[in-house]
Amino acid sequence: MRVSVAGFTLALLAVGIGAAAGGYWLAQRQAGHGAKTEATATQERPVLYWYDPMQPEQRFDKPGKSPYMDMQLVPKYAGAEQDSAALSVPAQAVQSLGMRTSTVVRGVLPSGIEAVGSLAYNQREVANLQARAGGFVERIYGRAPGDVLPAGTPLVDLLIPEWSAAQLEFLAVLATADARLIAAAQERLRLLGMPRELIEQVRRSGKPRAVQTLTTPIAGELQALEVRAGMTVAAGQDLARINGLSTVWLDAAIPEAMAGTVTVGSEIHANLTAFPGQPLQGRVIALLPSADPQTRTVTVRSELPNPTGKLRPGMFAAVRLNSAAEQPALLVPSEAVIRTGKRALVMLAEDDGRYRPQEITLGREADGRLEVLSGLAEGQAVVTSGQFLIDSEASLQGVMAGKAEQALAPGLHESHGVIRALDSQRVTLEHGPFESLNMPGMTMPFPLASPSVAAGLKLGDHVRIGARLTDGGLLIEQLDKQGEQP
Repeated sequence: MRVSVAGFTLALLAVGIGAAAGGYWLAQRQAGHGAKTEATATQERPVLYWYDPMQPEQRFDKPGKSPYMDMQLVPKYAGAEQDSAALSVPAQAVQSLGMRTSTVVRGVLPSGIEAVGSLAYNQREVANLQARAGGFVERIYGRAPGDVLPAGTPLVDLLIPEWSAAQLEFLAVLATADARLIAAAQERLRLLGMPRELIEQVRRSGKPRAVQTLTTPIAGELQALEVRAGMTVAAGQDLARINGLSTVWLDAAIPEAMAGTVTVGSEIHANLTAFPGQPLQGRVIALLPSADPQTRTVTVRSELPNPTGKLRPGMFAAVRLNSAAEQPALLVPSEAVIRTGKRALVMLAEDDGRYRPQEITLGREADGRLEVLSGLAEGQAVVTSGQFLIDSEASLQGVMAGKAEQALAPGLHESHGVIRALDSQRVTLEHGPFESLNMPGMTMPFPLASPSVAAGLKLGDHVRIGARLTDGGLLIEQLDKQGEQP
């Protein structure tokens, strides 16, 4: 198809790209002109022979009526096999529209992932204090939640009357010097919840000590203190909670689409606004098993050392993750891709000023380039810029989306019809004319290329038909269900 420079832009948007996407416009152009167009086409392209579409193996040297069916013979033109799904653009139009192309190359996109994270308490550094026996709070040491305390800091004194009687019995057994009885008495004290340090104090002093001083078992932040002076506590009651600060977690949210590129052990780099110029480095220790349903992100967790305590939970950080090494893939400029909402397309630049839409499957995007998982080959040229891509983007996408849905596989002839009979091998169609074959509408059976062609279809369905002309006649290779035609 050739177009003039002056009319190219309108044709490109209104007709051309749609014709390239499906090949449909050219088929209509060939068949819709009737006898006058046929005569013109004959002058432009010589007729090789005439044939009956239902008996294509039989060839005739002149036009006329088919001896097999009540229909006219169809001319076979020289060059009719040329693919019509491409748009021919004059060189002057290419220059005036400022169209540029880029070569499909194989390479590796930068694998780093930029994200925002925050520091959190390391929940593996948690200590809970509980009352080992029922008693009374005799003294508190003026601590409050939020205090950062070293290990061994006293928190509360508990008076436990039950321990007093047991300690007196233990002291009496010590006087017997019977090793077996002494060991049994010590075990009884331990079963009552008495710490070994207190038992040793009783042994050395020879006096009962019914008051236990609870101290912080680890250094960290006192997050909860549930005791007050004079309280009565029960065995097993929670009294205090301490969270260590020697390490902190860095949780970063990354898009779920990138979660597969990060593995445990991947390097992570962080910069905190509170400490500019002091980058932090660590490794991923976990990818949390659930995704956030609101933001569609996955949390990546790393552990950072905090020897000075300057890293405070809640601080924000700019995070960069070094994901797993990627394999080389085909890359195209991001601006070359036309997204219709249902698919992604590029315009392939072919020889002799021809352009063809090609559907592709996309991968990751970085630095203005996109991975192409399928649909292209290395070395092909794609259009990266043009006036129609800038000035008529919305219109272009509408045309491409509408026409791409109607595109048939190359070499197929199109019609529409209704299914009247169907099995795994054949389909009977009440179809309209195959205009590209000059074949009138009728009701007749056709062989199916495979049972999957008619998968999901049933009697009475309105379908778009894609048929290939073979030596044995028309072979149905594509059936697309459509709404009822008016």
